[in-house]
Amino acid sequence: MGNAASPGAGTLVLIAGAGRLPELVADSLERAGKPFRMIALRGFTGRPLRGRADATVDLLDLAATLAHLDSWGPATVVPAGSVARPTAAAIFNAGAAWRNRDALREIAGGGDDRLLRAALGLVEENGHRVLGVHEAAPDLLCPEGPLGLVKADGEALASIATGRAVLDALSPFDVGQAVAVAGDRVLAVEGPEGTDKMLARARALGRKPFGRGRANAGTVLVKAPKAGQDLRIDLPAVGPRTIRNAHAAGCAGLALRAGGTLVIDRVATAAEADRLGLFVIGFGAAA
Repeated sequence: MGNAASPGAGTLVLIAGAGRLPELVADSLERAGKPFRMIALRGFTGRPLRGRADATVDLLDLAATLAHLDSWGPATVVPAGSVARPTAAAIFNAGAAWRNRDALREIAGGGDDRLLRAALGLVEENGHRVLGVHEAAPDLLCPEGPLGLVKADGEALASIATGRAVLDALSPFDVGQAVAVAGDRVLAVEGPEGTDKMLARARALGRKPFGRGRANAGTVLVKAPKAGQDLRIDLPAVGPRTIRNAHAAGCAGLALRAGGTLVIDRVATAAEADRLGLFVIGFGAAA
């Protein structure tokens, strides 16, 4: 269970969704000595983390969530983890599911963004503040410079420059946060399918002829948030799985926006990159 802040002073509240991120955020807050409470989302939050939570609520039971926040408040809320593709447990209450059938259709037809924007809007309308993971647990973000032991060579650096230019040019548009580049050749741009599936496309397009042969030298995955992006809702992230998929796609390494990209388990991510011979580097705002 998280440690509650003193009454009346405001409470930091972690809203824990699915995946490893909520656990990493909770651990980061504890390391930093930041008192917090935790609300687990039934059907999403993993069992070990649910045991540390102060309360468990249904995904669509915003009234219960707001009641907890009001009793601890004014609260500062940190949402962490996925809430896409609800499990049966997330909508177990048949009556609640019927009453919220329109909202459920929105969840099924949309994604994390639509659901989280609506929920966080209600939280703010009720007098609470919303922080992103990048603000509450900045130690989880990619730092500037190399993460592992492998260094980027000249070909890779040229690819990084191209990738950054592409992402900067695409930033005003509603496209993804990543691009796979080999030199001045763009192999794939991330769309709604996400980074992993984009890398699968890059794997085919980066080998020739017709998907055979070696990948283009200096192929790099470049990842960064869009300009003006609400990082509280959509923070770019990589982890050991991203490293493995990038390796399978023929990438020499990854270049990530420092301070704007979450690294899921930095030690494990760097170790996997070293094992597979990929570099991981964080780049700043300056060219």
